[in-house]
Amino acid sequence: METSVVRKIPFGKPIVGPEEKQAVSDVLSGPILVHGPRAKEFEEAFAAYTGADYAVAVASCTAALHLSYFNLGLGAGDEVIVPAQTHTATAHAVELCGARPVFVDAEAETGNIDVEQIESGITERTRALSIVHFLGMPVDMDGINGIARKHGLFVVEDCALAIGTYFKQVHAGLHGDVGCFSFYPVKHMTTAEGGMLITKDGDIAEKINRQKAFGQDIFVGQRKVPGQYDVTMLGFNYRLNEIQSALGIEQLKRVDGFCKKRKANYAKLSRQLQNIDEISQLQSSHGEYQSSYYCLSIILNGNLADSRIEIINRLGRMGVGTSIYYPRPVPHLSYYKNKYGYAYTSFPVAARLSAASIALPVGPHLNEDDMEYIAEALKDVISEVK
Repeated sequence: METSVVRKIPFGKPIVGPEEKQAVSDVLSGPILVHGPRAKEFEEAFAAYTGADYAVAVASCTAALHLSYFNLGLGAGDEVIVPAQTHTATAHAVELCGARPVFVDAEAETGNIDVEQIESGITERTRALSIVHFLGMPVDMDGINGIARKHGLFVVEDCALAIGTYFKQVHAGLHGDVGCFSFYPVKHMTTAEGGMLITKDGDIAEKINRQKAFGQDIFVGQRKVPGQYDVTMLGFNYRLNEIQSALGIEQLKRVDGFCKKRKANYAKLSRQLQNIDEISQLQSSHGEYQSSYYCLSIILNGNLADSRIEIINRLGRMGVGTSIYYPRPVPHLSYYKNKYGYAYTSFPVAARLSAASIALPVGPHLNEDDMEYIAEALKDVISEVK
Protein backbone atom coordinates (compact mmCIF):
# COMPACT_ATOMS: atom_id res chain seq x y z
CA MET A 1 0.00 0.00 0.00
CA GLU A 2 1.35 3.42 -0.94
CA THR A 3 1.30 5.88 1.95
CA SER A 4 2.43 8.69 -0.37
CA VAL A 5 -1.27 9.35 -1.01
CA VAL A 6 -2.16 11.36 2.07
CA ARG A 7 -5.53 10.66 3.67
CA LYS A 8 -7.32 12.76 6.24
CA ILE A 9 -7.80 10.54 9.30
CA PRO A 10 -8.81 12.58 12.35
CA PHE A 11 -8.33 10.95 15.73
CA GLY A 12 -11.98 11.46 16.57
CA LYS A 13 -15.04 12.88 14.91
CA PRO A 14 -18.65 13.12 16.11
CA ILE A 15 -21.12 11.41 13.79
CA VAL A 16 -24.26 13.52 13.72
CA GLY A 17 -26.96 12.66 11.20
CA PRO A 18 -30.33 14.02 10.11
CA GLU A 19 -32.10 12.37 13.04
CA GLU A 20 -29.99 14.27 15.57
CA LYS A 21 -30.42 17.53 13.66
CA GLN A 22 -34.18 17.09 13.50
CA ALA A 23 -34.34 16.27 17.21
CA VAL A 24 -32.42 19.44 18.06
CA SER A 25 -34.59 21.48 15.69
CA ASP A 26 -37.70 20.12 17.38
CA VAL A 27 -36.43 21.33 20.75
CA LEU A 28 -35.54 24.76 19.39
CA SER A 29 -39.00 25.01 17.83
CA GLY A 30 -40.64 24.41 21.19
CA PRO A 31 -40.95 26.43 24.40
CA ILE A 32 -38.79 24.26 26.70
CA LEU A 33 -34.99 24.28 26.57
CA VAL A 34 -34.35 23.01 30.10
CA HIS A 35 -36.38 21.16 32.77
CA GLY A 36 -38.19 19.33 29.98
CA PRO A 37 -39.20 15.78 29.13
CA ARG A 38 -36.24 14.88 26.94
CA ALA A 39 -33.74 14.79 29.79
CA LYS A 40 -35.97 12.31 31.59
CA GLU A 41 -36.39 10.27 28.41
CA PHE A 42 -32.63 10.20 27.92
CA GLU A 43 -32.09 9.05 31.49
CA GLU A 44 -34.58 6.23 31.08
CA ALA A 45 -33.06 5.14 27.76
CA PHE A 46 -29.51 5.17 29.14
CA ALA A 47 -30.55 3.20 32.21
CA ALA A 48 -32.18 0.61 29.96
CA TYR A 49 -29.12 0.43 27.71
CA THR A 50 -26.66 -0.18 30.54
CA GLY A 51 -29.00 -2.21 32.74
CA ALA A 52 -28.96 0.38 35.51
CA ASP A 53 -31.83 0.87 37.92
CA TYR A 54 -31.35 4.63 37.89
CA ALA A 55 -29.65 7.20 35.66
CA VAL A 56 -29.14 10.91 36.30
CA ALA A 57 -28.26 13.19 33.37
CA VAL A 58 -25.70 15.86 34.22
CA ALA A 59 -23.61 18.56 32.59
CA SER A 60 -20.44 16.48 32.20
CA CYS A 61 -18.63 13.41 33.46
CA THR A 62 -16.67 15.72 35.77
CA ALA A 63 -19.97 16.93 37.22
CA ALA A 64 -21.02 13.31 37.76
CA LEU A 65 -17.77 12.55 39.56
CA HIS A 66 -18.01 15.69 41.69
CA LEU A 67 -21.61 14.91 42.63
CA SER A 68 -20.61 11.36 43.57
CA TYR A 69 -18.19 12.62 46.21
CA PHE A 70 -20.35 15.57 47.25
CA ASN A 71 -23.21 13.13 47.85
CA LEU A 72 -20.86 11.03 49.99
CA GLY A 73 -20.10 14.08 52.15
CA LEU A 74 -16.41 13.97 51.26
CA GLY A 75 -14.40 16.80 52.78
CA ALA A 76 -11.20 18.00 54.40
CA GLY A 77 -9.23 15.18 56.02
CA ASP A 78 -10.76 12.52 53.78
CA GLU A 79 -8.83 10.55 51.14
CA VAL A 80 -9.74 8.75 47.94
CA ILE A 81 -7.64 6.19 46.11
CA VAL A 82 -7.16 7.46 42.52
CA PRO A 83 -5.23 5.94 39.60
CA ALA A 84 -2.14 7.90 38.61
CA GLN A 85 -2.84 7.15 34.95
CA THR A 86 -6.04 9.02 34.13
CA HIS A 87 -7.47 12.37 33.05
CA THR A 88 -7.00 15.12 35.61
CA ALA A 89 -10.78 15.39 36.05
CA THR A 90 -10.71 12.10 37.97
CA ALA A 91 -8.56 13.69 40.66
CA HIS A 92 -10.05 17.18 40.41
CA ALA A 93 -13.45 15.84 41.49
CA VAL A 94 -11.86 14.72 44.77
CA GLU A 95 -9.93 17.97 45.23
CA LEU A 96 -13.06 20.04 44.63
CA CYS A 97 -14.57 18.48 47.75
CA GLY A 98 -11.53 19.43 49.82
CA ALA A 99 -10.32 15.83 50.11
CA ARG A 100 -7.00 14.37 49.03
CA PRO A 101 -6.45 11.99 46.10
CA VAL A 102 -3.99 9.23 46.99
CA PHE A 103 -2.49 7.99 43.75
CA VAL A 104 -1.76 4.38 42.80
CA ASP A 105 0.42 3.29 39.88
CA ALA A 106 -0.82 1.53 36.75
CA GLU A 107 -0.58 -2.01 35.43
CA ALA A 108 1.89 -2.20 32.55
CA GLU A 109 -0.32 -4.64 30.64
CA THR A 110 -3.56 -2.61 30.58
CA GLY A 111 -2.89 0.89 31.89
CA ASN A 112 -5.54 0.28 34.57
CA ILE A 113 -4.95 0.88 38.26
CA ASP A 114 -2.73 -1.80 39.80
CA VAL A 115 -5.24 -3.53 42.06
CA GLU A 116 -2.47 -5.22 44.04
CA GLN A 117 -1.08 -1.83 45.11
CA ILE A 118 -4.35 -0.30 46.28
CA GLU A 119 -4.35 -1.53 49.88
CA SER A 120 -0.91 -0.04 50.51
CA GLY A 121 -2.49 3.40 49.97
CA ILE A 122 -5.49 2.87 52.24
CA THR A 123 -5.51 4.61 55.64
CA GLU A 124 -8.14 5.30 58.29
CA ARG A 125 -8.95 8.47 56.32
CA THR A 126 -9.79 6.63 53.06
CA ARG A 127 -13.45 6.99 52.12
CA ALA A 128 -13.65 5.81 48.52
CA LEU A 129 -12.00 4.08 45.58
CA SER A 130 -11.93 5.85 42.21
CA ILE A 131 -11.73 3.26 39.44
CA VAL A 132 -11.05 4.24 35.83
CA HIS A 133 -11.54 1.76 33.00
CA PHE A 134 -8.50 2.98 31.07
CA LEU A 135 -9.29 3.51 27.38
CA GLY A 136 -12.37 1.34 27.89
CA MET A 137 -10.57 -1.74 29.21
CA PRO A 138 -12.43 -3.00 32.31
CA VAL A 139 -10.72 -3.24 35.67
CA ASP A 140 -10.99 -6.44 37.72
CA MET A 141 -14.06 -5.28 39.63
CA ASP A 142 -14.20 -8.44 41.74
CA GLY A 143 -10.84 -7.49 43.19
CA ILE A 144 -11.95 -3.88 43.65
CA ASN A 145 -15.18 -4.79 45.42
CA GLY A 146 -13.34 -7.23 47.66
CA ILE A 147 -11.09 -4.40 48.84
CA ALA A 148 -14.06 -2.06 49.19
CA ARG A 149 -16.01 -4.50 51.36
CA LYS A 150 -12.97 -5.22 53.52
CA HIS A 151 -12.40 -1.53 54.28
CA GLY A 152 -15.96 -0.20 54.01
CA LEU A 153 -15.26 2.03 51.00
CA PHE A 154 -17.53 3.70 48.44
CA VAL A 155 -16.68 2.76 44.82
CA VAL A 156 -16.86 5.34 42.02
CA GLU A 157 -16.38 4.01 38.48
CA ASP A 158 -15.04 6.58 36.03
CA CYS A 159 -16.54 5.31 32.78
CA ALA A 160 -15.67 8.30 30.59
CA LEU A 161 -14.34 5.94 27.89
CA ALA A 162 -16.37 2.90 28.82
CA ILE A 163 -19.70 2.90 27.01
CA GLY A 164 -19.82 -0.69 25.79
CA THR A 165 -17.34 -1.94 28.41
CA TYR A 166 -18.36 -5.11 30.24
CA PHE A 167 -16.87 -7.13 33.07
CA LYS A 168 -18.48 -10.55 33.50
CA GLN A 169 -21.28 -9.44 31.16
CA VAL A 170 -22.24 -6.53 33.44
CA HIS A 171 -21.86 -3.06 31.99
CA ALA A 172 -19.20 -0.79 33.45
CA GLY A 173 -20.60 1.53 36.08
CA LEU A 174 -22.79 -1.11 37.71
CA HIS A 175 -20.11 -2.92 39.70
CA GLY A 176 -19.45 -0.09 42.15
CA ASP A 177 -21.80 2.32 43.90
CA VAL A 178 -21.98 4.79 41.00
CA GLY A 179 -20.73 4.97 37.41
CA CYS A 180 -19.94 8.23 35.61
CA PHE A 181 -20.02 8.63 31.81
CA SER A 182 -18.90 11.28 29.34
CA PHE A 183 -20.58 12.43 26.12
CA TYR A 184 -17.74 14.67 24.92
CA PRO A 185 -17.63 14.98 21.08
CA VAL A 186 -15.02 12.27 20.38
CA LYS A 187 -16.37 9.71 22.87
CA HIS A 188 -18.48 6.69 21.92
CA MET A 189 -21.54 8.93 21.63
CA THR A 190 -21.98 12.64 22.13
CA THR A 191 -24.29 15.34 23.44
CA ALA A 192 -21.60 17.97 22.58
CA GLU A 193 -20.93 18.25 26.31
CA GLY A 194 -22.69 16.20 28.93
CA GLY A 195 -22.57 13.21 31.19
CA MET A 196 -24.59 10.58 33.00
CA LEU A 197 -24.43 8.95 36.42
CA ILE A 198 -25.86 5.48 36.90
CA THR A 199 -26.48 3.55 40.10
CA LYS A 200 -28.43 0.68 41.60
CA ASP A 201 -29.23 2.76 44.69
CA GLY A 202 -32.45 4.77 44.58
CA ASP A 203 -31.48 6.96 47.53
CA ILE A 204 -28.23 8.00 45.82
CA ALA A 205 -30.07 8.76 42.59
CA GLU A 206 -32.72 10.83 44.32
CA LYS A 207 -30.22 12.86 46.32
CA ILE A 208 -27.91 13.52 43.38
CA ASN A 209 -30.88 14.43 41.21
CA ARG A 210 -31.59 17.26 43.64
CA GLN A 211 -27.97 18.21 44.20
CA LYS A 212 -27.48 18.72 40.47
CA ALA A 213 -30.25 21.36 40.58
CA PHE A 214 -29.34 23.62 43.52
CA GLY A 215 -30.77 21.24 46.13
CA GLN A 216 -34.34 22.31 45.35
CA ASP A 217 -37.13 20.14 46.72
CA ILE A 218 -39.56 20.59 43.81
CA PHE A 219 -38.49 20.56 40.16
CA VAL A 220 -39.87 23.14 37.74
CA GLY A 221 -42.39 20.86 36.05
CA GLN A 222 -43.70 19.62 39.41
CA ARG A 223 -44.46 23.00 40.98
CA LYS A 224 -48.12 23.77 41.62
CA VAL A 225 -47.31 27.46 41.89
CA PRO A 226 -44.59 28.78 39.50
CA GLY A 227 -41.48 29.93 41.32
CA GLN A 228 -42.49 28.38 44.64
CA TYR A 229 -40.05 25.84 46.09
CA ASP A 230 -37.71 25.22 48.99
CA VAL A 231 -33.99 24.40 49.06
CA THR A 232 -33.33 21.49 51.38
CA MET A 233 -29.65 20.84 50.65
CA LEU A 234 -26.60 22.41 49.06
CA GLY A 235 -26.37 21.86 45.32
CA PHE A 236 -25.04 22.94 41.94
CA ASN A 237 -26.26 23.86 38.49
CA TYR A 238 -25.15 20.60 36.85
CA ARG A 239 -28.22 19.85 34.73
CA LEU A 240 -28.28 18.56 31.16
CA ASN A 241 -30.45 20.72 28.88
CA GLU A 242 -33.09 19.61 26.39
CA ILE A 243 -30.92 20.22 23.31
CA GLN A 244 -28.17 17.97 24.65
CA SER A 245 -30.69 15.38 25.79
CA ALA A 246 -32.32 15.28 22.35
CA LEU A 247 -28.88 14.63 20.84
CA GLY A 248 -28.24 11.92 23.40
CA ILE A 249 -31.51 10.11 22.73
CA GLU A 250 -30.71 9.82 19.03
CA GLN A 251 -27.03 8.98 19.57
CA LEU A 252 -27.93 6.20 21.97
CA LYS A 253 -30.00 4.55 19.24
CA ARG A 254 -26.81 4.31 17.16
CA VAL A 255 -24.25 3.51 19.83
CA ASP A 256 -24.30 -0.27 19.28
CA GLY A 257 -23.36 0.32 15.65
CA PHE A 258 -20.66 2.77 16.67
CA CYS A 259 -19.20 0.25 19.12
CA LYS A 260 -19.33 -2.58 16.57
CA LYS A 261 -17.38 -0.45 14.09
CA ARG A 262 -14.80 0.46 16.72
CA LYS A 263 -14.30 -3.19 17.57
CA ALA A 264 -13.81 -4.17 13.90
CA ASN A 265 -11.40 -1.30 13.28
CA TYR A 266 -9.46 -2.11 16.44
CA ALA A 267 -9.13 -5.78 15.50
CA LYS A 268 -7.93 -4.89 12.00
CA LEU A 269 -5.38 -2.35 13.19
CA SER A 270 -4.14 -4.60 15.98
CA ARG A 271 -3.45 -7.40 13.48
CA GLN A 272 -1.67 -5.02 11.14
CA LEU A 273 0.64 -3.85 13.94
CA GLN A 274 1.51 -7.24 15.42
CA ASN A 275 4.76 -7.71 13.51
CA ILE A 276 6.26 -4.31 14.31
CA ASP A 277 9.00 -5.20 16.77
CA GLU A 278 9.55 -1.60 17.88
CA ILE A 279 6.13 -1.26 19.51
CA SER A 280 3.89 -3.04 22.00
CA GLN A 281 0.14 -2.96 22.43
CA LEU A 282 -1.82 -2.72 25.66
CA GLN A 283 -3.86 -5.79 26.54
CA SER A 284 -7.40 -5.72 25.21
CA SER A 285 -10.55 -7.85 25.49
CA HIS A 286 -10.19 -11.42 26.71
CA GLY A 287 -12.44 -13.82 28.57
CA GLU A 288 -14.70 -11.91 30.93
CA TYR A 289 -13.07 -8.56 30.10
CA GLN A 290 -14.79 -6.73 27.23
CA SER A 291 -13.26 -3.43 26.14
CA SER A 292 -15.13 -0.55 24.53
CA TYR A 293 -12.23 -0.09 22.05
CA TYR A 294 -11.96 3.66 22.46
CA CYS A 295 -8.60 3.76 20.68
CA LEU A 296 -5.52 1.60 20.12
CA SER A 297 -2.65 2.84 22.24
CA ILE A 298 0.80 1.64 21.19
CA ILE A 299 3.88 1.74 23.40
CA LEU A 300 7.16 2.69 21.75
CA ASN A 301 9.82 0.24 22.88
CA GLY A 302 13.31 1.19 24.06
CA ASN A 303 14.88 4.43 22.90
CA LEU A 304 12.22 4.90 20.23
CA ALA A 305 10.12 6.64 22.89
CA ASP A 306 12.60 9.54 22.74
CA SER A 307 11.37 10.16 19.19
CA ARG A 308 7.66 10.12 20.04
CA ILE A 309 6.97 13.77 19.12
CA GLU A 310 8.77 13.35 15.81
CA ILE A 311 6.74 10.20 15.10
CA ILE A 312 3.49 12.00 15.94
CA ASN A 313 4.41 14.94 13.73
CA ARG A 314 5.36 12.70 10.81
CA LEU A 315 2.11 10.76 11.15
CA GLY A 316 0.26 14.07 11.22
CA ARG A 317 1.87 15.12 7.95
CA MET A 318 0.61 11.84 6.48
CA GLY A 319 -2.90 12.70 7.62
CA VAL A 320 -3.04 10.37 10.63
CA GLY A 321 -4.50 12.02 13.70
CA THR A 322 -3.23 10.80 17.06
CA SER A 323 -3.54 11.60 20.74
CA ILE A 324 -1.78 10.80 24.02
CA TYR A 325 -3.43 9.19 27.05
CA TYR A 326 -2.21 10.97 29.11
CA PRO A 327 0.54 13.61 28.80
CA ARG A 328 1.78 12.84 32.33
CA PRO A 329 0.56 10.86 35.31
CA VAL A 330 -1.78 13.17 37.22
CA PRO A 331 0.57 13.45 40.25
CA HIS A 332 3.28 14.74 37.89
CA LEU A 333 1.09 17.60 36.62
CA SER A 334 2.16 20.90 38.12
CA TYR A 335 -0.85 21.46 40.39
CA TYR A 336 -0.52 18.06 42.10
CA LYS A 337 3.26 17.91 42.02
CA ASN A 338 3.57 21.34 43.64
CA LYS A 339 0.83 20.75 46.20
CA TYR A 340 1.85 17.24 47.31
CA GLY A 341 5.53 17.13 46.38
CA TYR A 342 5.53 14.10 44.11
CA ALA A 343 8.85 13.31 42.41
CA TYR A 344 9.01 12.63 38.69
CA THR A 345 10.43 9.21 39.56
CA SER A 346 7.21 8.23 41.33
CA PHE A 347 4.60 6.03 39.63
CA PRO A 348 7.07 4.56 37.13
CA VAL A 349 4.60 2.44 35.15
CA ALA A 350 2.19 5.32 34.61
CA ALA A 351 5.14 7.57 33.75
CA ARG A 352 6.37 5.08 31.16
CA LEU A 353 2.92 4.78 29.58
CA SER A 354 2.58 8.55 29.44
CA ALA A 355 6.03 9.08 27.97
CA ALA A 356 6.06 6.25 25.42
CA SER A 357 2.48 5.87 24.17
CA ILE A 358 0.68 7.06 21.05
CA ALA A 359 -3.08 6.64 20.73
CA LEU A 360 -4.22 5.67 17.25
CA PRO A 361 -7.78 6.21 16.01
CA VAL A 362 -10.32 3.41 15.54
CA GLY A 363 -13.55 5.41 15.69
CA PRO A 364 -16.64 4.71 13.60
CA HIS A 365 -15.82 7.62 11.27
CA LEU A 366 -13.10 5.34 9.84
CA ASN A 367 -13.08 2.02 7.98
CA GLU A 368 -10.76 -0.98 7.74
CA ASP A 369 -8.91 0.51 4.76
CA ASP A 370 -8.03 3.42 7.00
CA MET A 371 -6.61 0.94 9.51
CA GLU A 372 -4.32 -0.46 6.80
CA TYR A 373 -3.21 3.06 5.92
CA ILE A 374 -2.47 3.90 9.57
CA ALA A 375 -0.40 0.71 9.98
CA GLU A 376 1.61 1.30 6.81
CA ALA A 377 2.15 4.93 7.71
CA LEU A 378 3.41 3.95 11.15
CA LYS A 379 5.78 1.34 9.69
CA ASP A 380 7.19 3.92 7.26
CA VAL A 381 7.63 6.54 9.96
CA ILE A 382 9.35 4.17 12.37
CA SER A 383 11.70 3.07 9.61
CA GLU A 384 12.53 6.70 8.78
CA VAL A 385 13.05 7.71 12.38
CA LYS A 386 15.30 4.74 13.12
